[in-house]
Amino acid sequence: MDDLTKLASEQNAALVVLSFLQADCSDVQYNKAVCSLGNELTETWRSSCEEDDGVIESDGYLPVSNAELIADMEPGVEHYWPGGEDEARDLQEIAARLREIAARFQQNVVDQAALNLRRNILSSPSEQWLDLLKSEVQRAMMMVGLEQLPQERVILALSLTLMKQVCVHSPQLLRDLFNTALRYVSLPRPR
Repeated sequence: MDDLTKLASEQNAALVVLSFLQADCSDVQYNKAVCSLGNELTETWRSSCEEDDGVIESDGYLPVSNAELIADMEPGVEHYWPGGEDEARDLQEIAARLREIAARFQQNVVDQAALNLRRNILSSPSEQWLDLLKSEVQRAMMMVGLEQLPQERVILALSLTLMKQVCVHSPQLLRDLFNTALRYVSLPRPR
């Protein structure tokens, strides 16, 4: 899947962001916060599909539990994805590609940008976080390079990387920053 059009759906964006956040982190408090968030999302999705009483979704899928598909995101926790296995795989692939891009960032640029973002977020109301995230991403984009890659993907990877780094240091910000990231990921982008 080469384009990011599926991220216009809030559920799709949530799975990509959650997949990105769950990978490669050894901080116990952060992992607990991400696990809790994943469980809440799972329950929300499961509840919304149970309300449909087994009716086929508009995309043609019956609501299906995808614990085995999404188990590699977070071992031992059952997740539920109402969009079907193929769509879940596509979205997880997007998150994996964004993580590959994120691995190419210069760590000192990311560290400084995350520090700036964290400092600004801690001193600002959550209504301003989206603007703070956009501003810090724009500032960091001038230093990361990677012009040979699709810039839309680089911007998303950088945004999620900064968010993750802030949350690793301040796990209590995860839920609000997750919601901010969903708004950011779902913003229309110029083609």
